[in-house]
Formats: sequence, structure tokens, C-alpha cells
Amino acid sequence: MKKKALSKDGPKVSPFIYGCWRLLDDPEGSDIKRVREKIDACLESGITTFDHADIYGGYGCEEVFGNALKDSPNLRDKMEIVTKCGIMLVDPARPDNRIKHYNHSGNHVIKSAERSLKNLNVDTIDLLLIHRPGPLMDPEELGAALDHLRKAGKIKYYGVSNFTTSQFKMLNACTNKKLATNQIEMNPVHQDPFLDGTLDYMVQKQIRPMAWSPTAGGAIFNDSSPQFVRLRETLQEIAGRYGMEMDQVLYSWLLMHPSQPAVVLGTNRPERIKKSIEARSRQLEYQDWYAIWSAASGEEVP
Repeated sequence: MKKKALSKDGPKVSPFIYGCWRLLDDPEGSDIKRVREKIDACLESGITTFDHADIYGGYGCEEVFGNALKDSPNLRDKMEIVTKCGIMLVDPARPDNRIKHYNHSGNHVIKSAERSLKNLNVDTIDLLLIHRPGPLMDPEELGAALDHLRKAGKIKYYGVSNFTTSQFKMLNACTNKKLATNQIEMNPVHQDPFLDGTLDYMVQKQIRPMAWSPTAGGAIFNDSSPQFVRLRETLQEIAGRYGMEMDQVLYSWLLMHPSQPAVVLGTNRPERIKKSIEARSRQLEYQDWYAIWSAASGEEVP
């Protein structure tokens, strides 16, 4: 798969991105051999971009992935590494955190990025994202920290995740380099970014989003509430007509959006990783796209 830039001055990433959020939740284990199986499945499929965050796996996923890179150093040159910081979880790995909160101070962001470099066993992070915004975020202090990290060669690009348009604009005005992307939740049951101007702004500015949770964390496949049952029945019917599987239909649904999102996959199954990319060659009809939208919302479009 040909890599494409997230924005005019942003990094090139693969059309699908492998999300490492649940790397330690794999029932088959999380040793180097198993992690390497998933890395190899991605690279063989043309997925070269890997998405991390410091908090994933109770602050443990970066290190597990980094051990795989340490075991096979040649892998680093074949991939782009994304990671995130800013969320502070109550976790044994962070005993000083008494309550879940956000920390966007310049000192924390710099230290977090440096810790991620160590955990991942890499010299530079291709793309650092601020994981979530918060009321105490000082854009000038945060922007200065991001610029410091880039000037020091510790990160190549920076961006955000889960930011509103106004928050994106605010931070973008305080950095020397433009924000590369906004990683946002995108799926049929989370329609806010399609309606609140978030994606409209990104289309206007030619900034491609990274779409996380395309299957609503798997709920689309197994949730028994009426909304999900209705959506699942629609997906199954459409998948049958196209000779696809439900997850592939969801990826095709996202890829039709003019923002051209880079879809973040979350599966722990190497065979599903390889099957996912088939969605790129299958385009849904407009009426099927809106059938999925309406099934998820429970209403026809106005």
C-alpha cells in the first residue's frame, strides 16, 4: 500500500495503522514472538505505521513493543511510530497519580516523550500526539515543549488526538510547525465529528484524521442493545451482497469520507490484520453508506 502524507507538511503513513492499545490483552500472549507475528503481518500487508500511547496496557505496551524492536533492530527502518501523552491514569505504574487527570505542562510532555523513546527502544518518534485536551492546557507552554522536542530531534512531527476544532486551532497558533493530524473516534455510532464541524475543518485544511475505534471497540459485533443489533443486521446484509465481512464494510465506510482518514486497526489476530486491507479495493454505493448511517442513528437523514 502506498503511504500518504497526513497533511501538507506532515508525515507519510500507511492507509491503515496498527493500534497497539490492546497489545497486552491478546489471549495468545504478549511475548516477543507473538508481538513479532503481528508486526510481520502488518508489514507484509503494507501497514507500516504503529500507533501507541504511554498509558496503553497499564503503561506497558510501549515497552513490550520496544523489546520486539530491540530483538530485531532492522524492523525500525521499516515503520513509522506514533505515540501519545497527556493522560494520567491511576495505576500501579504511576503511584503518584491519585486521580485520573491530564497533564499538558511542558515539563511533563518532554519527560513523557523521552520515556517513550526509552520504552520503544528508538532514537526518534515519528509522530507525537497530545492524547486529549484539558481545561488547564496552556497552548503556548505546550507548543514550546513540542517545538523543543522537534528541534532536539526526539520527534519528527506532532499533532493531537480528540481535540475540538477550536482547541486544534488554539494549539496550532502556538507551534512553529503545523499540527499534522487529529486522531479522533470515527464509526457509525459515534457521529459527532461528522456533524460538529471537526471533519469539515480537516477537509477544508486538507488534514487527514486518524480514525480510532472504527468498530466501536468491537461493540458493533457483540453489543445486544437495539442500536447495535439494528446496525449489525444492516452490516451483515451489505457484507453479504459485496462478498465482504462486517469489519471490512466498516473500513470501506470510513474510507469513503472525503477527509481520507487513516484507519487505526485494533485486532490482535494476524489473519484479521491481513484481511482488513481488502477494504481499500471495495467501495460501497452511496445508498449503502447512508443505510449504515441511518441504522446507527435510528433515523433517516433529514
